[in-house]
Amino acid sequence: MKPDDLQHSLTINTELVTEILCRFIRSEIRRAGFERAVVGVSGGIDSSVVVYLAARALGPEHVLAVTMPYKTSSEATRRDSQTVIEQLGVRGLDVPITDQVDAYFAQFPDASQMRLANKCARERMTVLYDQSAAFDALVLGTSNKSELLLGYGTQYGDMASAINPIGDLYKTQLYPLAEYLGVPEAIRTKAPSGDLWVGQTDEDELGFSYGEVDRLLVLMVDRRWRRAELIQAGFDTALVDRVATLVRRNHYKRRMPVIAKLSTRTMDRDFRYARDWGT
Repeated sequence: MKPDDLQHSLTINTELVTEILCRFIRSEIRRAGFERAVVGVSGGIDSSVVVYLAARALGPEHVLAVTMPYKTSSEATRRDSQTVIEQLGVRGLDVPITDQVDAYFAQFPDASQMRLANKCARERMTVLYDQSAAFDALVLGTSNKSELLLGYGTQYGDMASAINPIGDLYKTQLYPLAEYLGVPEAIRTKAPSGDLWVGQTDEDELGFSYGEVDRLLVLMVDRRWRRAELIQAGFDTALVDRVATLVRRNHYKRRMPVIAKLSTRTMDRDFRYARDWGT
C-alpha cells in the first residue's frame, strides 16, 4: 500500500462524522430515558471533542463538564479545561481529588507512580458517576480507538462510561474533527498527555507516536492484514509484534467481565436481547 493510500484510510469527512456522532449522543441518551450528559474534562483533545459534540447534540445547558484536578495537575490542564467550558457555555464543576487520593495512599507510602495514576483515574470516574446521579444524566466516554485497542487506559477509570461517541475514531482522526468543531488551537497542538504525573506524555510512555501506530492499527484491525503483510509494507517487526501483543492482551478491558457458564441462559452469551429491545 502506498503512503498516500494509507493516509487516505484515516481521512474522515468531519461534517458527516459530526452529524452521525451528535445523532448518536441524542438517540442513545434519550433511549435510556435521559436528556443530559456529564463529561470529565481534562484539557486534552479527546475530552474537548466530546464536550463540543455533546453541546451541539443536546444544547450547552444539558451538558455538565467536570474538572477533577490532582495536586500535580498542570496549570495548562486547568486553563484549557476552563477555556472549553467558557467557550461553549456548558455547565462547569470543579472537584479536586487530592484529599481523597492522598488519604488512601497515606496507608501505602511506597505505592508506584502507576498505582497513583490508576487510583486518580478511578477516583475521577466515581465523581463523574455521582454527578451523573445529581445531574440526572449519563456519563460520556472520552477514550479513542487507539487507546481502546492498545489498552492505554484504566479499567473502570477513564475507560468507563455509559456511551462513548469517539471510541471508533483513531487518535489522529480527532485532530481534523477538533478543528472542524472549533476546539482551541492550544488544545489541538499540545502533546497528548493524561497528565498522570509531571512531564508525562502519552507517546513517551507508549514508546511510539500516535501517527505511527494509527497507520499500523488501521491495517492490522480494520483491514485484517497479517503479520507478514504488515512487515512487507515497511512496518518495523518489533513494533508490529508489540502492538499485536497489546491489542490481544488488553481485550479484557474492552468487554464486560467474562461469566462462567452454568445455566442455559448466561448473560452476554445466550441472553442477548438487542440493546434497544422494548424501546
